Amino acid sequence: MTLPLFGTAALCRGLEQQARSVVRLRTLDAESPKAETDFIIVRTDDDLKQAVLNGDESIFAIDDGRGRFLSADRMPRRTIAVSAQFSYLDEGDIIGVHAPSGKFRTLYRHNSRHNSFLVTERCNNYCLMCSQPPKDIDDRWILNEIRESLPLLDKETRTLTFTGGEPLSDWAGFISILSECRDQLPKTAIQVLTNGRAFAKSEIVDAWRKVNHPSLIAAIPVYAAVDHVHDYVVQAKGAFDETILGILKLKDRGQRVEVRVVLHAQTAPIIAETCRWLARNLSFVDHVALMGLENTGFAIANEAQLWIDPIDYQAALAEAVEVLVAANVNVSVYNLQRCVLAPSVWPYAVQSISDWKNAFIAECQSCTEKTRCAGFFSSGRPRRSRAIGPIG
Repeated sequence: MTLPLFGTAALCRGLEQQARSVVRLRTLDAESPKAETDFIIVRTDDDLKQAVLNGDESIFAIDDGRGRFLSADRMPRRTIAVSAQFSYLDEGDIIGVHAPSGKFRTLYRHNSRHNSFLVTERCNNYCLMCSQPPKDIDDRWILNEIRESLPLLDKETRTLTFTGGEPLSDWAGFISILSECRDQLPKTAIQVLTNGRAFAKSEIVDAWRKVNHPSLIAAIPVYAAVDHVHDYVVQAKGAFDETILGILKLKDRGQRVEVRVVLHAQTAPIIAETCRWLARNLSFVDHVALMGLENTGFAIANEAQLWIDPIDYQAALAEAVEVLVAANVNVSVYNLQRCVLAPSVWPYAVQSISDWKNAFIAECQSCTEKTRCAGFFSSGRPRRSRAIGPIG
């Protein structure tokens, strides 16, 4: 099952001073001092009684389905009450709340290694397989929400991803966020999923360089070795030239870059040729990720153009990996099950699917490679290869 990351609170009061608030969740036994943003998690009547005895005036009630926390009269001054499907929320998690509507989103989960912030839904690409279809809206309020969230994150957070849309749509505002990450999360690896076109402008790439975060990387898609194929996939004429120029400018300034290739019917059949081009022309990038398709968003609408059984490009993918390895390019394969990969690719295949939408099926239970396998996306409209089956 896909973990629900957003919903509407059954009760939301005491947050009326501003339309949007960022809330950090704490348990009753939390030892560190409680900040104004902190709400105490209560799951039972005993929890509620203890919170009241403790003088806690900010409560995050997770109901068990009986509606026992929905009476405003018995709840403290500031209360958010949600249904049992959000019972996964726990100590150190952070949510964003829109008080007028009661709508909320999970922004950060303390115990997850797959935390990401959506920066914007705006984008200057219109990719055939986009999992977050772009919208032409003013959503700059999201940057403020992220800015409020950063001080609340665990300083030991290992990785954090920024995604979109195109995060550099409001490049000055977003780069200021990266500067705050440098100051507040210097030990956290920061990854930005960007189409890279903004870096064709020296002003932007210079501002990025000045951030000087010790573990910042731009993850940029290159879908083919020829411009017209890449431009078709992203539905933007001239995008290939801007993207490659952006990568060159980043590397010229000593910045870390990952090249990503999503594998589908437009890109998978030519993946060996694409990787030969990458090995010849962009061998200095820090990492190349070859990624199985998540069948969601625009990928569902364009399924006829995009779906290809991974077993049908197994040999091409193995050749592509071999080419990159021979050129000393760091390469990984994401989102693909081990049973559809050639054994030579297994050392490069990683468990990459975010935990909130990662699943396995019945055929996987007896597989000897399950603990090392990426598994499946539970989001969207999952498609499975005809070659899926247990190994060993």
